[in-house]
Amino acid sequence: MRIFISAGEPSGDHHGADLIEAIRERVPDAEFVGFGGERMTQAGARLLFPLVDLAVMWFLRVLWNLPKFFRILDQADDYFRDARPDVVVLIDYPGFHWHVARKAKERGIPVVYFIPPQIWAWGGWRVAKVRKTIDRVLCSLPFEPAWYHARGVADAEYVGHPFFDELAERRLDETFLEEQRSKPGRIVAILPGSRTQEITRNLPIMLRAAAKLRERVADARFVVTCLHERHRLLAEGVIAAEGVDLPIELLAGRTPEILRLATFAWSVSGSVSLELMMETLPTVILYKLNRLDLWIARPFIRAKYITLVNLLADAELMPEYLTPFDVSAELASHAERALIDRSALEASRTALRTLRDRVAVPGASARAADRILDLLASRTPASTYPAPHLATARRTADERN
Repeated sequence: MRIFISAGEPSGDHHGADLIEAIRERVPDAEFVGFGGERMTQAGARLLFPLVDLAVMWFLRVLWNLPKFFRILDQADDYFRDARPDVVVLIDYPGFHWHVARKAKERGIPVVYFIPPQIWAWGGWRVAKVRKTIDRVLCSLPFEPAWYHARGVADAEYVGHPFFDELAERRLDETFLEEQRSKPGRIVAILPGSRTQEITRNLPIMLRAAAKLRERVADARFVVTCLHERHRLLAEGVIAAEGVDLPIELLAGRTPEILRLATFAWSVSGSVSLELMMETLPTVILYKLNRLDLWIARPFIRAKYITLVNLLADAELMPEYLTPFDVSAELASHAERALIDRSALEASRTALRTLRDRVAVPGASARAADRILDLLASRTPASTYPAPHLATARRTADERN
């Protein structure tokens, strides 16, 4: 069995790796080729291109990189033509993945979208692309299947969010936790994003908020958590450019531990909000745009919120700012209230805990693996994909869940 799998962002790379491992538990000799990052490579995928390294956002940046995207798309099409994978699995990353799906369909290859892009939030007309190019939609949010069904996409199913699989299996570094606990002060975690552009846009505002908060809450200390060392060095440069004189610690690869220890957080919007919910950590969400990007995007935004946690709750549990302006004063005020008013802090934690207990169900990767294999079994003669193997896969999933 040959599976083409593509992810274009760090979170998608993680989810792709988990999905590869889940499928391999069911089909040990499955071959995986595609686009992704380091985690998918470690899981055994052969990458045609490290697409995660090209993660870009917003119109002008995408336009600038169009020639490169076309070359990568040609790579995918050549592979579809020559290798004829059994299925193409796409993970989030809208825009580019629509073109990959179209190329696969032109070659007669079934396409599964795992964690589909949030087109219900903006650009709802793109559901027509789903009807034309996607054979099965595996949704990560519970309200998505009904939205797709109402718009003519029959094969859309809720499998859950794979981020909860990763969190359920995560082990924290107890030695590091104890070292941090021995330091004085209450931690305000700063999560400036997993993309270079997010860090350069959002971190300066967060730093200004930190300066304002420090004037009012003397024991606040700040920890900037980055995905990897390259981003830590970038954040270090931003701090130097801002001229901030504060007790700030910069760490790479320590986000889980810092979220366990923090009292409050400022974060860029993304799947990390689910991790913040799991830790019941009161948070303000910031997503800084330039005026042109927001002017282009605003007419298409249909969702009430930009944050996954707020969408799941259908309430603003995490105050959020999608803005071209400096909202550092607002960020500081939210943090000050939580650090000074214990009842407000506990109320926020309780609301997050209630939501977590309702929605944070692991097993999404296993369920997605079963649905992908079901699709292949329905399209493949029994002689090449025996039904007993599928039955074993289902039993394995039932035991795990």
